[in-house]
Amino acid sequence: MTTVSSLEALIEALRCLPGIGPKSAQRMAYHLMQRDRPGAQNLADALQRALLALRHCQRCNTLTESELCERCASSRRDPSLLCIVETPVDMNMMEQTQAYSGLYYVLMGRVSPLDGVGPRELRLERLLARVCDGIVKEVILATNFTNEGEVTAHYLTEMLKSRAIRVSRIARGVPVGGELEFVDAGTLAQALRERRALSE
Repeated sequence: MTTVSSLEALIEALRCLPGIGPKSAQRMAYHLMQRDRPGAQNLADALQRALLALRHCQRCNTLTESELCERCASSRRDPSLLCIVETPVDMNMMEQTQAYSGLYYVLMGRVSPLDGVGPRELRLERLLARVCDGIVKEVILATNFTNEGEVTAHYLTEMLKSRAIRVSRIARGVPVGGELEFVDAGTLAQALRERRALSE
């Protein structure tokens, strides 16, 4: 049985990052070990701190160090509006538009049967409980305009249409096939303003 060296283990670990293939991971590992050992230590310390400190917000499911994230704990937000996004990065993009003052729910993924991700994996029962709290009046679906994002939006619409809650979808100011993370704030603000109702 061959033993994996610590360098090989580091290279393999770096490959878990999005967009990092074998060669990029190898370059990063050699850079950290040859030229920036203090940077490598800072990275290791920051990862360790984040792993110990971060958890899911009890209300919106984003990552936070407290029971409630800063947005959910704020009295300035409109609790009758709930925007559903796929990831914390998407939520941050929505915030950059400065066009939305409601609250969020972060799915931490999207419905993708080919990847084995269905409603159960997204724990949509938590979302349903949040939507049916008697305070939420409108749900804004801000999933990405990818095939998986559209399937997720359709599934959520079907799930929520029997409830007495308005369901809307951000407008297609966002390019088809685009992801919120890569859309400029002006386009995203326009898409939010032009959202359309999917059910009443």
